Amino acid sequence: MTAPYILYGSPLSPFQRKVEAVMALKGLDYDCEEVSVMKMPDWYKAISPLGRIPSLRVTAIAEEGPDGTITDSSAICGYLEKKQPDPAVYPTDAFDHGRALWLEEYADTGLAMAGGMGLFRPILFNLFQRKEPDLETARRTWNEKLPPLWDYLETCLDGRAHFVGDTITIADISVACQIAQTDLLAGLPDKERWPSLVAHYEAMKAHDCFQRNNEGCARILSKIVPEKFDLNA
Repeated sequence: MTAPYILYGSPLSPFQRKVEAVMALKGLDYDCEEVSVMKMPDWYKAISPLGRIPSLRVTAIAEEGPDGTITDSSAICGYLEKKQPDPAVYPTDAFDHGRALWLEEYADTGLAMAGGMGLFRPILFNLFQRKEPDLETARRTWNEKLPPLWDYLETCLDGRAHFVGDTITIADISVACQIAQTDLLAGLPDKERWPSLVAHYEAMKAHDCFQRNNEGCARILSKIVPEKFDLNA
């Protein structure tokens, strides 16, 4: 029987990780179908004209083609919140809602551009193509570009368990998904300098909502990256 939702993409994508976490929190049943960003098939380009993953298919609407699909993790999570409001991952208070959206954007843009484009891709994409990892670029990112971004998040947490309110929101999920992207290859930020951020990430990583994605990533990376890279200057 076809699942009510199909998620097209890769577990290694931080944006798919975000959607999977939201779906897990809401107890939604879904299947995953892998799509390579390096060799994106034509049928997927018709669904995602900007060439992004993930995309979500709502099989009750259409089982093939662009109909019944939503692309972009934020759009997907917004749909899921409307479709199944409980438990909520977006705060009901107006200010808190806006604050959570801002931190989602901060993660999806700031952390993703620095960590994804400056560290994850130079290492892993090169390995996928059987090239030497670009450790010079990755080290520069780790030591120069990511620390100011982590500083801001440390200030936002200020010892609290969550970024907004006292329950998991899209802000917590989004930030943890991007920290995971660099953790997969280089480990965690310095716990002495960013204690709140590291504690937050470790709690999120251990949460049930991340376990399916954690397993998917481990399955892929165990064949390619036997150990993490030391990127400290």
